[in-house]
Amino acid sequence: MRRPPFIKSRYTCIKFRKSQSAMEYLMTYGWAILIIAIVLVALFSLGVFNSANFVPRAQSGSCQVIKTSAQTSLAGQCNGMLPQYVAQFNGQSSYIEINVPQKQLPLGNSQFTKVLWVYLASNNYDAQDLLCWGISGITAEDNTLRTRSNLYQFRNYFWNDDLDWTSSHVVSGWNFIAITYNSVTEEGYVNGFNEGSFNPTPTPIVQYSNVIIGGHGLCGVDNFYAGYIANVQIYNSSLSANEIQAVYQEGIGGAPINLNSLIGWWPLNGNANDYSGNGNSGNATNVIYTSAWTSGYSTP
Repeated sequence: MRRPPFIKSRYTCIKFRKSQSAMEYLMTYGWAILIIAIVLVALFSLGVFNSANFVPRAQSGSCQVIKTSAQTSLAGQCNGMLPQYVAQFNGQSSYIEINVPQKQLPLGNSQFTKVLWVYLASNNYDAQDLLCWGISGITAEDNTLRTRSNLYQFRNYFWNDDLDWTSSHVVSGWNFIAITYNSVTEEGYVNGFNEGSFNPTPTPIVQYSNVIIGGHGLCGVDNFYAGYIANVQIYNSSLSANEIQAVYQEGIGGAPINLNSLIGWWPLNGNANDYSGNGNSGNATNVIYTSAWTSGYSTP
């Protein structure tokens, strides 16, 4: 039996209204979900969900090396807590200068290790000096770690020979960088990975200068760094690959290793003091110590 026309029309109308209601429902909740997603992305980019924001922070000097005639040991809270502050350099005559006695500083063909944590971003990779000491000859850097031409490149100037490397292990944000030299081979590390080695040619003319963090004319040229640096350590020995990995695994608040060969330890947690027990504290110029540094940091 054929359905009367008015019944078919009414059925179609009801079906249309139900479809329209469903579409309006989906659109309303779809926009709500989209707005929530945008807010979550914004909060994530601001570091609101960064676990580093919810862990205890270590105060300046909470962990330090104690040296006595009998022993050298760590004292205080040395469990790798995140620091309260890091050093922020503005790129314009902003640096830390440290007068380390020449008898302590590894010059010439002496073994050394230098490590630091540095924040790398697209606006601060253009050949900027991070850590240096000594001058070979008149203008050439004796031992200078700097960024290179892009975010993933580094160079260590040493006796006019350059260890360059490009790292696939660099991240946009905080990175652990280490350079070792065992009197024959120089090696570079990024976030615990060995990125390359080089056998530099010794240069006999070595002139003493202060240790500089963040760039200064004493590094050879005025390549000032703009960004964050933390937990700088210098040793007069070549740490092994396993020791470098151990320092990295301790994280940005980690204590030094091999304390007997430690020359200086500058956590930069609110000041430029040396906590190695050697008294090699620095003088900061136009440096800000900021607590808003956790974005871009992940615990190793």
